Amino acid sequence: MNKSKLKNYMMNLTPLFGLAALFAAFLILGTIRDINISYGLKSIINQSVVVAVVATGAVFIYTLGSFDISLGASAAVSALIGGMVYNRTESVFVMAAVCVGIAVLIGLFNSVLASVFNLPVFVTTIAMLSVLNALVLVLIKVNGTGSEIAIPAAAVKAINNTPFKIAVLLLFLLLSIFIFSFTKIGRMQKFQGSNPVCAKLSGVSEKKMAIIAFAMSGIGVGLGAFLSIIYAPTLTKNTASSVGMDVIIAIVFGGMPVSGGARSKIYAAVIGAFSMTLLSQIMVMFNLNSGIGQMVKAAIFLLVVFLATSDQRGKMLPR
Repeated sequence: MNKSKLKNYMMNLTPLFGLAALFAAFLILGTIRDINISYGLKSIINQSVVVAVVATGAVFIYTLGSFDISLGASAAVSALIGGMVYNRTESVFVMAAVCVGIAVLIGLFNSVLASVFNLPVFVTTIAMLSVLNALVLVLIKVNGTGSEIAIPAAAVKAINNTPFKIAVLLLFLLLSIFIFSFTKIGRMQKFQGSNPVCAKLSGVSEKKMAIIAFAMSGIGVGLGAFLSIIYAPTLTKNTASSVGMDVIIAIVFGGMPVSGGARSKIYAAVIGAFSMTLLSQIMVMFNLNSGIGQMVKAAIFLLVVFLATSDQRGKMLPR
């Protein structure tokens, strides 16, 4: 193995080493401070799984060299409508289907809006962020309480457990890996993300790739919304409020370049989501307040982006 391949191999493994180091630090600090490790791990999974599922779907968008900042608002709207549907049907299955269906429709609307008006995806998602945030307030007001939409906790008690949440994440992760790594859809998306001009000249449909990417992202957002309901059956305007930014940080933490393209990785979403949550838990152990914690994560985020792009500057093809 030559030095270039060895360097790339080690770079790909770095996020995994980082996750292992954070996990070891959590176990050591938890033991020293006599913290309930099993309860802490359960809390980490509950916090990580929603971001991991949403980020896994979002990788398809990021691979194209775009990013969607309305994912958190989309998850909130999907969860609220799903909760309202449950209160009318009393069916968890219908609620899950509605969550996914609404999220996919929002994603497809984003892609069509960008195609019709020939606008960058980022621009359309900024507009959708405002629309969806307003819709969240309208839905809560329509519900009658003016502050929340709640479903009975007993309705989701049977599935509010770690094995079920991990199973949902693994099933969606396996589906995403299959599409991303073993079909021509994944290869074409990486090609378009690396060089849209060459991809277009080679016959790759930009609109088709965008529609597929937003559909897959919508499935992830819908599943994330469903898991949010399971974890917290009382939904408010703050439901999933931080998911959008958490997804961006998680994908970068997982070692995926912000430019997308051939170096995109599905597993980056899961590694990044759990790494980010472990880091937050470790900072809590040091009694750091949320403001300092956000500053630390922002600093690490910038450092990871710098290191991930330092050897690629000047090498990117014309876009």
